[in-house]
Amino acid sequence: MSNLKEKIALVTGASRGVGKGIALGLGEAGATVYISARTVDGAKGPMDLPGTIQETAREVDNLGGRGIAVQCDHTDDKQTEKLFRRIDKEQGRIDILVNNIWGGYENMFENNQFTWPLPFWQQPLWRWDAMFASGVRAHYVASTFAARSMVAKKRGLIVNVSFWAAQKLSGNVAYSVSKATTDHMTKFMAQELKLHNVAAVSLYPGLVRTESVMRAADFIDLSNSESPQFIGRAVAALALDKNIMKRTGGVCVAASLAREFGFTDIDGRQPRPLSLAEI
Repeated sequence: MSNLKEKIALVTGASRGVGKGIALGLGEAGATVYISARTVDGAKGPMDLPGTIQETAREVDNLGGRGIAVQCDHTDDKQTEKLFRRIDKEQGRIDILVNNIWGGYENMFENNQFTWPLPFWQQPLWRWDAMFASGVRAHYVASTFAARSMVAKKRGLIVNVSFWAAQKLSGNVAYSVSKATTDHMTKFMAQELKLHNVAAVSLYPGLVRTESVMRAADFIDLSNSESPQFIGRAVAALALDKNIMKRTGGVCVAASLAREFGFTDIDGRQPRPLSLAEI
């Protein structure tokens, strides 16, 4: 997939996990990838997970792309706008935006209680705010700035990372509602962008072997799991799809895209697409 050498991409929340994998997948396809996150100096994330945007940028470079690390808190509109102004100044455009940043995973344990699966009336209220501020709203703001450039150029792709929880209660109410909102936002954005030849899609990963998942590997069946970089290969496939406008507004499943376009995970396997019943 080394056909994105002329493409400029931004991946938000790319210091670790799925975001980092997406940056690597675009990097191996030759893209110039701006890599944004709050962590830049080896600081640890919400679940005590290491990872920095500089590390991601170096790995993108090693794969044949060009990685550019930029510190940005996407809950701060001024920082987000500043980032897009920099991309426009340095590149003159943006071709691919991947909204991956997400909140609400912080402080899974409160008062020695694992709060993630609790019913909504027992959930900490901050989790709702975190998912919408660091997730849905951050996606909306970044898409707004990206769309201004893409519409002017009459081309572009916005990918909002979502999940099956949008279609079925999974984890908790706040999580499922926020993912459903992401999908609806994508659908309605696409309606307005379509007239300008700009596509917007939601992308569903499967079970991804992120750092946090691997910490619990002894308790999880990973036989049908995906590497973070596999999700990046799915984004690269979308960016190379000449018929992408036929997909705009819809949901794409990474494992289904692999079967359609013929790419594999880094271990040479093609994970099986999950069914809604399995979620």
